[in-house]
Amino acid sequence: MQKPLITSPSNPLIKQARALRQKKARNESGLFLVEGIHPVGEVVEAGWEVESILYASGVLTSPFAHDLISRFAFKPQPVTAQVMESLADKENPQGIIAIVRQKKMRIKDVEPFKYAVALVAPQDPGNVGTILRSMDAVGAAALFLLDGGVELYHPTVVRASMGTLFWKPVIQTSFEEFAEWAQMGQYQLIGTSAKADVEYQTLVPKNPWVLVLGNEQKGLSASQTAACDVTVSLPMQGRVSSLNLAVAAGVLLYQYSGA
Repeated sequence: MQKPLITSPSNPLIKQARALRQKKARNESGLFLVEGIHPVGEVVEAGWEVESILYASGVLTSPFAHDLISRFAFKPQPVTAQVMESLADKENPQGIIAIVRQKKMRIKDVEPFKYAVALVAPQDPGNVGTILRSMDAVGAAALFLLDGGVELYHPTVVRASMGTLFWKPVIQTSFEEFAEWAQMGQYQLIGTSAKADVEYQTLVPKNPWVLVLGNEQKGLSASQTAACDVTVSLPMQGRVSSLNLAVAAGVLLYQYSGA
């Protein structure tokens, strides 16, 4: 039996979902929002704990979306198009939003892998989501978010990852703990720096390895660079002094993964 249609933006469930646009509510509740047909399908298929799914039947037009709704183990909550618009992060909402439980993974639980990525205090959530997509494309195993920076469950991270967030383990920890763990596991740390040891094309990584990138403004500190086994640089022929973080990560991942 279908749940009764929610028509008011003041409904408690709608107010809860709207609050999750804010970092404070996400931190306090341990929940976050997933918006859109493909991302919601991915989070369900990946087996994450989904608290609620809200959908506006009149907005959902694709057969895939309606099939997705019919396959849920629990009954999704129908809402009006107006209520969905009050929740959506985009001007043209796709008509479906999930409220999902966050996951927290400890570094000691990471399974052995061939290669992965570490970001030190990244500032742009779009970059983090885009790097997750590039990682998925080349088969990188895990993402390490070091020393804070972007909130992992920021709506822009979730959206930019295009569902890959739900399939890749993401470990949030300090650089110090990460460096100690990598040394114990004999992972080669490949740092990035404009004053690098070698240009990126000449390096042949030693498996297993982790590509370590500093944040958009400051890059890696002197101590972080020293903790890396080798540093690489990308040649710059124009007037720019650096590439976008996600672009640089993509170039290096394709170079070193053999993808």
